[in-house]
Amino acid sequence: MPLTQRQIFRRRRIAVFAGVGVALAATFYLPLTLLAPLGEVAATVITPVAPQLPAPQLAFPNYGASAIAAIERPGVLAHAGSEEALPIASITKVITALVVLDAKPLGVDEAGPTITFGPADLDYYSTQQARFGLVWPVFDGQTLSQRDVMNVVLLASANNYAQSLARWAYGSDEVFVAAANAWLSANELDDTVLTEASGIQETNRSTARDLTKLARLVVDSPVVAAIVSTPSAEVPGLGTVSNRNQLLGIDGVDGIKTGTLDDDWACLLFSTDVEVGGEMKTLVGAVVGGPDHPAIARAIRSLIADAIAGYSTVTLASAGEEFAEYDTPWGDDTSAVVSETVTRVVWGEDTITVTVDADPVSLTEAGDSAGVVRVRIGTDSLKIPLEFSDEIGDPGPWWRLTNPQSLF
Repeated sequence: MPLTQRQIFRRRRIAVFAGVGVALAATFYLPLTLLAPLGEVAATVITPVAPQLPAPQLAFPNYGASAIAAIERPGVLAHAGSEEALPIASITKVITALVVLDAKPLGVDEAGPTITFGPADLDYYSTQQARFGLVWPVFDGQTLSQRDVMNVVLLASANNYAQSLARWAYGSDEVFVAAANAWLSANELDDTVLTEASGIQETNRSTARDLTKLARLVVDSPVVAAIVSTPSAEVPGLGTVSNRNQLLGIDGVDGIKTGTLDDDWACLLFSTDVEVGGEMKTLVGAVVGGPDHPAIARAIRSLIADAIAGYSTVTLASAGEEFAEYDTPWGDDTSAVVSETVTRVVWGEDTITVTVDADPVSLTEAGDSAGVVRVRIGTDSLKIPLEFSDEIGDPGPWWRLTNPQSLF
């Protein structure tokens, strides 16, 4: 039966609308779906587990006061004994040398100006000798370089030469003492006091904690650090002056200064370079108030060994380790991984925290940046870069055309 006019019109209208729909799809839908940017895919972070460190076990002597510190860390690693300031004996001479260098700077390879000794220096010799202080010979008109005098002070520990050096630099004992205490305050050695240059008086006092700060200043002083690490030196007119530090050269010890009062008060300010996990560490410390020098030498060797054992090498991230995962709606997946193993030497009391900042992703190549792992170790922090393990490519036309809900 032939179609009626109405049917013909309806069919034509359907064809027109279908054609318009196809035209609209070709004009709008196809470009929108085929060219639409892909939305970013958020990372699923894999919760990292921070390494747990064993607590260090340090055996301190049961007398006086002791402390040990590491140059690269603030404060002390550990301490024990009296918190009160105790007599520091000839450790005083380290302060004297540093304060003199403030007034009379000296290059590490320089002899420095000439010091001429006179009647006041003879008096220092006689006074110190009467008090059974350690002295070295001196005569009126004797001349030595500043470096030679500092060698006698820091190696031979001659009390009279310490006083002569201080008076030469500052003009009088009183002016030197005032300058020394101002220097102590400026360097935040708040629990240290100095009343004269040699250390023979018990009123020269410090705490073990403060002495680790003093040791840091010595390590930072090229001149003093060079002298105290020297086994011996030749001084014109005096011959060989030898370092009184019994630990020098043992267990990496390269300084710093002994101290003795009477027969039962021995002290040692020390520094040592040790290797831990392939890294060099400089440890500094002090033992004050020991019964004798052999006893404190044994105590310090034990303390250094315990401090070394308190460090450990931890793996913060292993090569290829996954810290985040990505799953795209079109079926591609990748991970955020580290490319290289990262280790650190850490102290046993350090708290380690690990957080992951993984970037969102749409399209990427393997090896592209994927964010960072943030690691905090005590007061230090570092970033470990992340990269994508696999490529995420475009899903292709068919997926785009059939998944508009994922695109818009």
